[in-house]
Amino acid sequence: MSAASSGPRWDTEALPQGEEKKQAVREMFDAIAPRYDLVNRIMTFRLDVRWRKRAVRDLRLPAGSTVLDLASGTGDLCIDLRAAGHEPISIDLSYGMLAADRSGAPRVQGDILRMPLPESSVDGVTCGFALRNLVDLQSFFDELARVVRPGGRVSLLDVGIPKNRLIRFGNGIYFGKIVPRIGALLSDGAAYRYLPKSVAYLPPAPEMVSMLERAGFTHVEHALLSGGLTQLLTGTRS
Repeated sequence: MSAASSGPRWDTEALPQGEEKKQAVREMFDAIAPRYDLVNRIMTFRLDVRWRKRAVRDLRLPAGSTVLDLASGTGDLCIDLRAAGHEPISIDLSYGMLAADRSGAPRVQGDILRMPLPESSVDGVTCGFALRNLVDLQSFFDELARVVRPGGRVSLLDVGIPKNRLIRFGNGIYFGKIVPRIGALLSDGAAYRYLPKSVAYLPPAPEMVSMLERAGFTHVEHALLSGGLTQLLTGTRS
């Protein structure tokens, strides 16, 4: 057995790339699924609840809209979407996450870079904290443009890097040192050592805005939430 396959693929100094990254991400989320919600609430001090509600609000879609929640995890965003009057559909690569889903929304295990959906088939898309886990972000944005109808909306959350130096310093210590310890205590230590490092996968905000525009979205906006701890990218399908 090679060294690469003898342990968790995400528990290395070098971040995985390509197909290795895809497999590592699936294994990681399968491993942390049973206590994922508990760790999220603790490590974000329940701010994650506020961030998801903001993402749903900024969809600005009428009640009854069909909305895909991609990399849906245990279904938190699907619950918020249904509470807002929408019809959510959950898609995730991790079977473990889908098995722990609490939303009751229709669920599909699949690669969100190649969704089993026809063109212009949904009114909107949400995605919570998964952009950095994707192998090819531009391909993902292109796939969003394919499945979202003209005039539809996307609302995409991920972790951010605060602009304020003091907040950035404190967040670096908390996210890089304390969160892995919380994860090791309550769930899977290797996974929560990977997650802080994975921020490095994200391009700068202006680049992500340009990528979404190139894919076919207009009125693209980028917002920093909670002092930059989280970022929200929204846009309208042209």
